[in-house]
Amino acid sequence: MVRFAIDRTVSAVVVLFVLLLLIFTVSRAGGADPVRGYLGANASAEAVAAARERLGLDQPLFVQFGQYLTGLTQGDLGLSLSTRRPVSEELAQRIPATAELALWAIVFALILAVVFAGAYSLRGKVAAVIRFVLFSAASAPAFLLATAGVLLLFAQLGWLPASGRTSYGPSDGMTGLYVLDGILAGNPAYAWDAFQHVLLPALAAAIGPGVAIARVLADGISGSLKSGYAQTARSLGESESTIVRRHALRNASSPALTLLGVQIGMMLSSLVVVEQIFSWNGLGQYLTSAISAADLNAVAAISLVLGGLYILINTLVDIVLAIVDPRVRLT
Repeated sequence: MVRFAIDRTVSAVVVLFVLLLLIFTVSRAGGADPVRGYLGANASAEAVAAARERLGLDQPLFVQFGQYLTGLTQGDLGLSLSTRRPVSEELAQRIPATAELALWAIVFALILAVVFAGAYSLRGKVAAVIRFVLFSAASAPAFLLATAGVLLLFAQLGWLPASGRTSYGPSDGMTGLYVLDGILAGNPAYAWDAFQHVLLPALAAAIGPGVAIARVLADGISGSLKSGYAQTARSLGESESTIVRRHALRNASSPALTLLGVQIGMMLSSLVVVEQIFSWNGLGQYLTSAISAADLNAVAAISLVLGGLYILINTLVDIVLAIVDPRVRLT
């Protein structure tokens, strides 16, 4: 098991380096000129040349990449040309917002997966209608679910807020996760308000992955209950709930966990749009503004963070999957 974990970790590091090289090459070799965006369209040729020299953009790509790696090891991600602040400071300010939204979205996706798996296992006309609704929800893009949620739960019913992270202002807590900070500070009103703000965007990002995982989980449980070992367990007097808990759920969890890693990646990409809709001051909103301003340092850093997070999550999923199903270690 230790050897498997080491192999997966080494593979993750290699993939992360390739991702870094790809992101840097695409951001530097693209047609956008960050200096023009920084100085303005009316800047003189001399000012543009001086800025390019000061920022190191006049060097060959391999030299720029070496300088970028050196800065990266020192925590220097360059200057954000759109905000005139170090990219590392911008990330430190926005990562907690995206982390809180992503964590709640993952929690909701897992809860919905378990609930929806039961709906997929039902039979009859009502169950068919439920499955159709779930399939439609899973097929809808996150921005459509987010827009529908805003129109229904905010504009029509007024149940949930539709913008920002809280009504009380930024948290003074250590974590930057507003719900957790409110709990740790003994301020339940703040924690509840922050939870209400995160609920709608997190659900918009979680419904699609939750339904997808539920379908795989339900199919796996259904197949396991028809297998020979399940019939043997019934003949030995075990109840259906015991068979599901001890045998079927364990076997069905392997494909569900595999899909979880993929769905989390899709969820992270959907957060870019969701943050825009809900005015959520996170990495997704920052990425959108950085792309429009041709802020190459910011785009590269955000892409690296999101890509690294996806690689990390999939590595952890592989390790957990190997613990749940030892056969994975042989592949």
